[in-house]
Amino acid sequence: MPTSFIAAQTDLLPAQTQRTVWRQPRDAQRLEQDDTLATEVPVALQYNGISHAVLLATPTFLEDLAVGFSFTEGIIRDVSDVYDIHIEQDQRGYSIDIEIASACLQQLKQRRRQLAGRTGCGLCGLESLNEVRRELPPVNAPRTLYEQNAIFSALDQLRDQQPLHQITGATHGAGWADQHGAIQVVREDVGRHNALDKLIGQLLQQKTDTSEGMVVVSSRASFEMVQKTATLGVPILVAVSAPTSYAVQVADELNLMLVAFGRSKQFSVYSHPDFLATAP
Repeated sequence: MPTSFIAAQTDLLPAQTQRTVWRQPRDAQRLEQDDTLATEVPVALQYNGISHAVLLATPTFLEDLAVGFSFTEGIIRDVSDVYDIHIEQDQRGYSIDIEIASACLQQLKQRRRQLAGRTGCGLCGLESLNEVRRELPPVNAPRTLYEQNAIFSALDQLRDQQPLHQITGATHGAGWADQHGAIQVVREDVGRHNALDKLIGQLLQQKTDTSEGMVVVSSRASFEMVQKTATLGVPILVAVSAPTSYAVQVADELNLMLVAFGRSKQFSVYSHPDFLATAP
């Protein structure tokens, strides 16, 4: 894939927009003020010209989003399966055409034919559930145990490296930190899944060794967030908010340490606490 995709940010639309609002304090006069909103637009994903999905996303780092979504959804096996990414914008939103390897395209067409032949209500039935949860190998245990101070450090840094959230209060952040808790890269989006896919897309393009660091997210730890993290082979997911029962179950089965309710003074480990070093 051309190196121009790496760390490329699409700035066809600003990540934030201005809006006049009327603030009504309790027992006080109404005030007219300017407010900043996070931009949210439709983003259509196509593979070799074939429409696949439409996301609502913040129009930044769309190349990262395209690569990360393709990988975590099992459409591509590796970043080398992406040959080209072409982005177009019109008044409706963005269209991303991703040129992928022919073997990946054939597999995607087969999956689409299977889904089109089903009846029922979305995820009802065993076959549909199998489509939701991918067959993934367990994540390799980390070679070095995680220190609690590294997790606290990553949480503190994530809060400080979300400029769009600081301006608008409307976006999620997903960050990659090394074994010592130093944040290396952060991606933001109005959708927590999109933010994580953008992060994963960037890590894939940079060929980052993800076997020793950690993913830190500003959202709750849902099943999808656990699965996306495990897809990348990361041993630990740290979430600011709560986990779900299915997320904990999948983290157990995929050998991933799930940390939730990450705060400045404490966090809770829901799976594989053996990856955490004993405090002195």
